[in-house]
Amino acid sequence: MDLSENSRQSLLPNFLYSSSATRNLALGRVLSRNPGPPAPPPSNGGASEGSFLIQAPSEPGKIALYSPAYYAACTAGGIASCGLTHTAVTPLDLVKCNMQIDPVKYKSITSGFGVLLREQGMRGLFRGWVPTLIGYSAQGACKFGFYEFFKKYYSDIAGPEYASKYKTLIYLAGSASAEVIADVALCPMEAVKVRVQTQPGFARGLSDGFPKFVKSEGYQGLYKGLVPLWGRQIPYTMMKFASFETIVELLYKYSIPTPKEECSKTLQLGVSFAGGYIAGVFCAVVSHPADNLVSFLNNAKGATVGDAVKKLGLWGLFTRGLPLRIVMIGTLTGAQWGIYDSFKVMVGLPTTGGVAPAAAPAPEHAQLKASA
Repeated sequence: MDLSENSRQSLLPNFLYSSSATRNLALGRVLSRNPGPPAPPPSNGGASEGSFLIQAPSEPGKIALYSPAYYAACTAGGIASCGLTHTAVTPLDLVKCNMQIDPVKYKSITSGFGVLLREQGMRGLFRGWVPTLIGYSAQGACKFGFYEFFKKYYSDIAGPEYASKYKTLIYLAGSASAEVIADVALCPMEAVKVRVQTQPGFARGLSDGFPKFVKSEGYQGLYKGLVPLWGRQIPYTMMKFASFETIVELLYKYSIPTPKEECSKTLQLGVSFAGGYIAGVFCAVVSHPADNLVSFLNNAKGATVGDAVKKLGLWGLFTRGLPLRIVMIGTLTGAQWGIYDSFKVMVGLPTTGGVAPAAAPAPEHAQLKASA
Protein backbone atom coordinates (compact mmCIF):
# COMPACT_ATOMS: atom_id res chain seq x y z
CA MET A 1 0.00 0.00 0.00
CA ASP A 2 1.56 3.31 -0.99
CA LEU A 3 1.76 6.47 1.12
CA SER A 4 -1.14 8.26 -0.55
CA GLU A 5 -3.46 5.32 0.09
CA ASN A 6 -2.41 5.23 3.73
CA SER A 7 -3.17 8.95 4.00
CA ARG A 8 -6.60 8.51 2.51
CA GLN A 9 -7.47 5.66 4.87
CA SER A 10 -6.38 7.66 7.88
CA LEU A 11 -9.12 10.19 7.06
CA LEU A 12 -11.94 7.67 6.90
CA PRO A 13 -14.71 7.84 9.53
CA ASN A 14 -14.11 5.86 12.70
CA PHE A 15 -16.85 3.36 11.94
CA LEU A 16 -14.33 1.77 9.56
CA TYR A 17 -11.80 1.28 12.34
CA SER A 18 -11.57 -1.67 14.68
CA SER A 19 -11.80 -1.04 18.39
CA SER A 20 -8.60 -2.92 19.09
CA ALA A 21 -5.45 -3.80 17.20
CA THR A 22 -5.25 -7.12 19.03
CA ARG A 23 -8.82 -7.95 18.01
CA ASN A 24 -7.90 -7.31 14.39
CA LEU A 25 -4.93 -9.65 14.60
CA ALA A 26 -6.93 -12.40 16.24
CA LEU A 27 -9.73 -12.03 13.71
CA GLY A 28 -7.22 -12.07 10.87
CA ARG A 29 -5.75 -15.30 12.19
CA VAL A 30 -9.17 -16.92 12.37
CA LEU A 31 -9.93 -15.94 8.78
CA SER A 32 -6.61 -17.21 7.53
CA ARG A 33 -6.88 -20.34 9.70
CA ASN A 34 -3.46 -19.67 11.07
CA PRO A 35 -3.20 -21.10 14.59
CA GLY A 36 -0.67 -20.01 17.10
CA PRO A 37 -0.28 -17.54 19.94
CA PRO A 38 -1.43 -13.99 19.23
CA ALA A 39 1.34 -11.62 18.17
CA PRO A 40 1.73 -8.21 19.82
CA PRO A 41 -0.02 -5.32 18.06
CA PRO A 42 2.02 -3.79 15.22
CA SER A 43 3.82 -0.60 16.17
CA ASN A 44 3.21 1.17 12.86
CA GLY A 45 -0.55 1.51 13.42
CA GLY A 46 -1.41 -0.13 10.08
CA ALA A 47 -3.69 -3.09 9.49
CA SER A 48 -1.98 -6.45 9.87
CA GLU A 49 -1.74 -8.99 7.09
CA GLY A 50 -4.96 -10.96 6.81
CA SER A 51 -7.03 -8.31 8.60
CA PHE A 52 -9.90 -6.76 6.66
CA LEU A 53 -10.62 -3.97 9.14
CA ILE A 54 -8.79 -0.66 8.92
CA GLN A 55 -7.07 0.45 12.10
CA ALA A 56 -7.00 3.94 13.50
CA PRO A 57 -3.67 5.77 13.28
CA SER A 58 -1.59 5.21 16.41
CA GLU A 59 1.72 6.87 15.67
CA PRO A 60 3.63 7.95 18.78
CA GLY A 61 2.88 11.55 19.64
CA LYS A 62 -0.04 11.70 17.21
CA ILE A 63 -3.68 12.25 18.13
CA ALA A 64 -5.91 9.38 17.01
CA LEU A 65 -8.90 10.50 14.97
CA TYR A 66 -12.19 10.62 16.90
CA SER A 67 -10.50 10.00 20.24
CA PRO A 68 -11.24 12.22 23.28
CA ALA A 69 -7.96 14.02 22.59
CA TYR A 70 -9.13 14.66 19.01
CA TYR A 71 -12.36 16.31 20.13
CA ALA A 72 -10.45 18.29 22.77
CA ALA A 73 -8.08 19.56 20.08
CA CYS A 74 -11.01 20.54 17.82
CA THR A 75 -12.63 22.37 20.74
CA ALA A 76 -9.43 24.28 21.48
CA GLY A 77 -9.06 25.12 17.80
CA GLY A 78 -12.63 26.43 17.78
CA ILE A 79 -11.93 28.70 20.74
CA ALA A 80 -8.95 30.26 18.99
CA SER A 81 -10.75 30.38 15.65
CA CYS A 82 -13.92 32.19 16.72
CA GLY A 83 -12.74 34.13 19.76
CA LEU A 84 -9.76 35.80 18.10
CA THR A 85 -11.41 36.57 14.76
CA HIS A 86 -14.60 38.07 16.17
CA THR A 87 -12.60 40.21 18.57
CA ALA A 88 -10.36 41.42 15.73
CA VAL A 89 -13.35 42.65 13.69
CA THR A 90 -15.04 44.40 16.62
CA PRO A 91 -14.86 47.84 14.86
CA LEU A 92 -16.67 46.46 11.80
CA ASP A 93 -19.23 44.75 14.01
CA LEU A 94 -19.73 47.96 15.97
CA VAL A 95 -20.43 50.01 12.84
CA LYS A 96 -22.68 47.28 11.44
CA CYS A 97 -24.80 47.08 14.61
CA ASN A 98 -25.22 50.86 14.76
CA MET A 99 -26.17 51.02 11.07
CA GLN A 100 -28.88 48.45 11.78
CA ILE A 101 -30.21 50.32 14.82
CA ASP A 102 -29.87 53.94 13.70
CA PRO A 103 -29.55 54.20 9.89
CA VAL A 104 -30.26 57.94 9.98
CA LYS A 105 -27.17 58.67 12.04
CA TYR A 106 -24.98 55.89 10.61
CA LYS A 107 -25.75 56.24 6.91
CA SER A 108 -22.85 54.27 5.47
CA ILE A 109 -19.71 52.40 6.45
CA THR A 110 -17.48 55.45 5.98
CA SER A 111 -19.75 57.89 7.78
CA GLY A 112 -20.38 55.32 10.50
CA PHE A 113 -16.68 55.06 11.29
CA GLY A 114 -16.47 58.86 11.18
CA VAL A 115 -19.30 59.30 13.70
CA LEU A 116 -17.78 56.78 16.10
CA LEU A 117 -14.33 58.35 15.87
CA ARG A 118 -15.69 61.86 16.50
CA GLU A 119 -17.88 60.84 19.42
CA GLN A 120 -15.85 58.09 21.08
CA GLY A 121 -12.32 58.22 19.66
CA MET A 122 -10.17 55.26 18.65
CA ARG A 123 -10.89 53.50 21.90
CA GLY A 124 -14.59 53.55 21.12
CA LEU A 125 -14.06 51.41 18.03
CA PHE A 126 -13.38 48.41 20.30
CA ARG A 127 -16.30 48.95 22.65
CA GLY A 128 -17.70 45.59 23.69
CA TRP A 129 -14.59 43.56 22.85
CA VAL A 130 -14.58 41.64 26.15
CA PRO A 131 -18.08 40.10 25.83
CA THR A 132 -17.23 39.49 22.19
CA LEU A 133 -14.09 37.55 23.10
CA ILE A 134 -15.75 35.50 25.84
CA GLY A 135 -19.00 34.87 24.02
CA TYR A 136 -17.52 33.84 20.69
CA SER A 137 -14.78 31.76 22.31
CA ALA A 138 -17.51 29.74 24.06
CA GLN A 139 -19.48 29.56 20.84
CA GLY A 140 -16.44 28.43 18.84
CA ALA A 141 -15.63 25.70 21.35
CA CYS A 142 -19.12 24.24 21.01
CA LYS A 143 -19.48 24.94 17.27
CA PHE A 144 -16.33 23.17 16.09
CA GLY A 145 -16.05 20.55 18.84
CA PHE A 146 -19.65 19.38 18.56
CA TYR A 147 -19.59 19.58 14.76
CA GLU A 148 -16.79 17.05 14.64
CA PHE A 149 -18.65 14.91 17.18
CA PHE A 150 -22.02 15.02 15.43
CA LYS A 151 -20.48 14.51 11.99
CA LYS A 152 -18.92 11.29 13.25
CA TYR A 153 -22.07 10.32 15.20
CA TYR A 154 -24.42 10.74 12.25
CA SER A 155 -21.94 8.97 9.95
CA ASP A 156 -21.96 6.00 12.30
CA ILE A 157 -25.76 5.94 12.28
CA ALA A 158 -25.92 6.16 8.49
CA GLY A 159 -23.24 3.53 7.93
CA PRO A 160 -20.35 3.68 5.45
CA GLU A 161 -22.37 3.51 2.23
CA TYR A 162 -24.95 6.15 3.13
CA ALA A 163 -22.40 8.34 4.90
CA SER A 164 -20.54 8.62 1.61
CA LYS A 165 -23.67 9.00 -0.50
CA TYR A 166 -25.36 11.62 1.68
CA LYS A 167 -22.32 13.36 3.11
CA THR A 168 -23.77 16.85 2.54
CA LEU A 169 -26.83 15.99 4.63
CA ILE A 170 -24.52 14.80 7.38
CA TYR A 171 -22.58 18.08 7.22
CA LEU A 172 -25.86 20.02 7.49
CA ALA A 173 -27.25 17.93 10.35
CA GLY A 174 -23.98 17.94 12.27
CA SER A 175 -23.47 21.70 12.00
CA ALA A 176 -27.09 22.48 12.92
CA SER A 177 -26.92 20.27 16.00
CA ALA A 178 -23.66 21.86 17.09
CA GLU A 179 -24.97 25.41 16.63
CA VAL A 180 -28.05 24.81 18.79
CA ILE A 181 -25.68 24.16 21.69
CA ALA A 182 -23.19 26.86 20.71
CA ASP A 183 -25.81 29.62 20.71
CA VAL A 184 -26.90 28.80 24.25
CA ALA A 185 -23.29 29.52 25.25
CA LEU A 186 -23.11 32.69 23.15
CA CYS A 187 -26.48 34.34 23.83
CA PRO A 188 -25.81 36.09 27.20
CA MET A 189 -22.60 37.70 25.99
CA GLU A 190 -24.21 38.67 22.67
CA ALA A 191 -27.02 40.46 24.52
CA VAL A 192 -24.61 42.47 26.65
CA LYS A 193 -22.33 43.20 23.68
CA VAL A 194 -25.12 44.66 21.54
CA ARG A 195 -26.42 46.82 24.41
CA VAL A 196 -22.94 48.16 25.16
CA GLN A 197 -22.20 48.86 21.50
CA THR A 198 -25.47 50.51 20.50
CA GLN A 199 -26.39 52.53 23.61
CA PRO A 200 -23.65 55.06 24.43
CA GLY A 201 -23.45 55.61 28.15
CA PHE A 202 -25.09 52.30 29.03
CA ALA A 203 -21.81 50.73 30.20
CA ARG A 204 -18.09 50.74 29.51
CA GLY A 205 -17.94 46.99 28.91
CA LEU A 206 -18.73 43.60 30.40
CA SER A 207 -17.81 44.28 34.03
CA ASP A 208 -20.44 46.98 34.50
CA GLY A 209 -22.65 46.11 31.53
CA PHE A 210 -23.53 42.57 32.64
CA PRO A 211 -24.88 43.46 36.12
CA LYS A 212 -26.65 46.50 34.70
CA PHE A 213 -28.33 44.38 32.01
CA VAL A 214 -29.42 41.76 34.57
CA LYS A 215 -30.76 44.42 36.91
CA SER A 216 -32.76 45.95 34.06
CA GLU A 217 -34.17 42.81 32.43
CA GLY A 218 -33.36 39.89 34.73
CA TYR A 219 -31.39 36.80 33.89
CA GLN A 220 -34.11 35.65 31.52
CA GLY A 221 -33.47 38.83 29.51
CA LEU A 222 -30.05 37.47 28.61
CA TYR A 223 -31.82 34.85 26.50
CA LYS A 224 -34.46 37.11 25.00
CA GLY A 225 -32.64 37.01 21.69
CA LEU A 226 -31.98 33.23 21.69
CA VAL A 227 -34.63 32.28 19.12
CA PRO A 228 -33.59 35.03 16.66
CA LEU A 229 -29.98 34.06 17.38
CA TRP A 230 -30.81 30.48 16.39
CA GLY A 231 -32.55 31.90 13.33
CA ARG A 232 -29.37 33.75 12.39
CA GLN A 233 -26.68 31.30 13.45
CA ILE A 234 -28.13 27.90 12.54
CA PRO A 235 -28.60 28.70 8.81
CA TYR A 236 -25.27 30.54 8.92
CA THR A 237 -23.43 27.58 10.42
CA MET A 238 -25.13 25.02 8.18
CA MET A 239 -24.03 27.06 5.18
CA LYS A 240 -20.60 27.66 6.70
CA PHE A 241 -19.72 24.01 7.22
CA ALA A 242 -21.57 22.31 4.36
CA SER A 243 -20.47 24.82 1.72
CA PHE A 244 -16.91 24.85 3.06
CA GLU A 245 -16.62 21.06 2.92
CA THR A 246 -18.10 21.04 -0.60
CA ILE A 247 -15.99 23.94 -1.90
CA VAL A 248 -12.76 22.48 -0.54
CA GLU A 249 -13.56 19.08 -2.04
CA LEU A 250 -14.24 20.72 -5.43
CA LEU A 251 -11.04 22.78 -5.24
CA TYR A 252 -8.94 19.67 -4.70
CA LYS A 253 -10.88 17.79 -7.36
CA TYR A 254 -10.87 20.36 -10.17
CA SER A 255 -8.42 23.18 -9.42
CA ILE A 256 -5.43 21.48 -7.83
CA PRO A 257 -3.75 18.76 -9.90
CA THR A 258 -2.02 17.20 -6.89
CA PRO A 259 -3.94 14.97 -4.44
CA LYS A 260 -4.55 16.66 -1.10
CA GLU A 261 -2.26 14.36 0.88
CA GLU A 262 0.62 15.25 -1.43
CA CYS A 263 0.08 19.02 -1.17
CA SER A 264 2.18 21.08 1.21
CA LYS A 265 0.60 22.19 4.47
CA THR A 266 0.91 25.80 3.32
CA LEU A 267 -1.15 25.08 0.21
CA GLN A 268 -3.71 23.12 2.22
CA LEU A 269 -4.13 26.04 4.63
CA GLY A 270 -4.48 28.42 1.68
CA VAL A 271 -7.28 26.23 0.34
CA SER A 272 -8.91 26.31 3.79
CA PHE A 273 -8.87 30.13 3.82
CA ALA A 274 -10.18 30.43 0.25
CA GLY A 275 -12.93 27.89 0.87
CA GLY A 276 -13.85 29.65 4.10
CA TYR A 277 -14.05 33.08 2.47
CA ILE A 278 -16.33 31.86 -0.32
CA ALA A 279 -18.50 30.03 2.20
CA GLY A 280 -18.64 33.20 4.32
CA VAL A 281 -20.25 35.19 1.51
CA PHE A 282 -23.07 32.66 1.31
CA CYS A 283 -23.35 32.66 5.10
CA ALA A 284 -23.78 36.43 5.28
CA VAL A 285 -26.63 36.50 2.76
CA VAL A 286 -28.51 33.60 4.33
CA SER A 287 -28.31 34.81 7.93
CA HIS A 288 -28.59 38.60 7.49
CA PRO A 289 -32.32 39.10 8.18
CA ALA A 290 -32.02 37.31 11.51
CA ASP A 291 -28.89 39.34 12.30
CA ASN A 292 -30.94 42.53 11.93
CA LEU A 293 -33.57 41.08 14.27
CA VAL A 294 -30.99 40.17 16.92
CA SER A 295 -29.53 43.69 16.89
CA PHE A 296 -32.99 45.30 17.08
CA LEU A 297 -34.30 43.07 19.90
CA ASN A 298 -31.21 43.37 22.08
CA ASN A 299 -31.14 47.14 21.66
CA ALA A 300 -34.77 47.95 22.55
CA LYS A 301 -36.26 46.88 25.87
CA GLY A 302 -39.52 44.97 25.42
CA ALA A 303 -39.28 44.95 21.63
CA THR A 304 -40.79 42.08 19.65
CA VAL A 305 -40.12 40.52 16.26
CA GLY A 306 -43.27 42.23 14.96
CA ASP A 307 -41.93 45.62 16.08
CA ALA A 308 -38.69 44.93 14.21
CA VAL A 309 -40.44 43.93 10.99
CA LYS A 310 -42.75 46.96 11.21
CA LYS A 311 -39.92 49.43 11.73
CA LEU A 312 -37.30 47.93 9.41
CA GLY A 313 -39.59 46.53 6.73
CA LEU A 314 -38.91 43.29 4.85
CA TRP A 315 -36.51 44.98 2.43
CA GLY A 316 -34.62 46.53 5.31
CA LEU A 317 -34.36 43.18 7.09
CA PHE A 318 -32.62 41.66 4.08
CA THR A 319 -30.46 44.59 2.96
CA ARG A 320 -29.66 46.99 5.80
CA GLY A 321 -25.94 46.64 6.56
CA LEU A 322 -25.55 43.70 4.15
CA PRO A 323 -22.52 44.91 2.10
CA LEU A 324 -20.50 45.51 5.24
CA ARG A 325 -21.59 42.18 6.66
CA ILE A 326 -20.52 40.35 3.49
CA VAL A 327 -17.04 41.84 3.78
CA MET A 328 -16.92 41.15 7.51
CA ILE A 329 -18.29 37.60 7.42
CA GLY A 330 -16.30 36.58 4.34
CA THR A 331 -13.04 37.69 5.95
CA LEU A 332 -14.11 36.32 9.32
CA THR A 333 -15.07 32.88 8.01
CA GLY A 334 -11.95 32.56 5.88
CA ALA A 335 -9.78 33.50 8.85
CA GLN A 336 -11.66 31.11 11.12
CA TRP A 337 -11.07 28.12 8.89
CA GLY A 338 -7.45 29.19 8.42
CA ILE A 339 -6.86 29.41 12.18
CA TYR A 340 -8.80 26.23 12.92
CA ASP A 341 -6.94 24.14 10.39
CA SER A 342 -3.61 25.72 11.36
CA PHE A 343 -4.23 24.57 14.92
CA LYS A 344 -5.11 21.08 13.70
CA VAL A 345 -1.90 20.93 11.65
CA MET A 346 0.08 22.16 14.67
CA VAL A 347 -1.13 19.25 16.81
CA GLY A 348 -0.61 16.71 14.03
CA LEU A 349 -4.14 16.42 12.61
CA PRO A 350 -5.15 16.67 8.93
CA THR A 351 -6.84 19.80 7.61
CA THR A 352 -10.62 19.75 7.21
CA GLY A 353 -12.31 18.53 4.04
CA GLY A 354 -11.06 17.60 0.63
CA VAL A 355 -11.44 13.84 0.79
CA ALA A 356 -14.89 12.31 0.39
CA PRO A 357 -15.60 9.49 2.86
CA ALA A 358 -15.34 6.06 1.27
CA ALA A 359 -17.56 3.07 1.96
CA ALA A 360 -16.03 0.10 3.73
CA PRO A 361 -15.40 -2.94 1.53
CA ALA A 362 -17.50 -6.02 2.10
CA PRO A 363 -15.70 -8.50 4.43
CA GLU A 364 -15.75 -11.25 1.81
CA HIS A 365 -14.21 -8.98 -0.83
CA ALA A 366 -11.52 -7.71 1.54
CA GLN A 367 -10.70 -11.26 2.65
CA LEU A 368 -10.21 -12.40 -0.96
CA LYS A 369 -8.06 -9.33 -1.67
CA ALA A 370 -5.90 -9.98 1.41
CA SER A 371 -5.36 -13.64 0.47
CA ALA A 372 -4.54 -12.86 -3.19
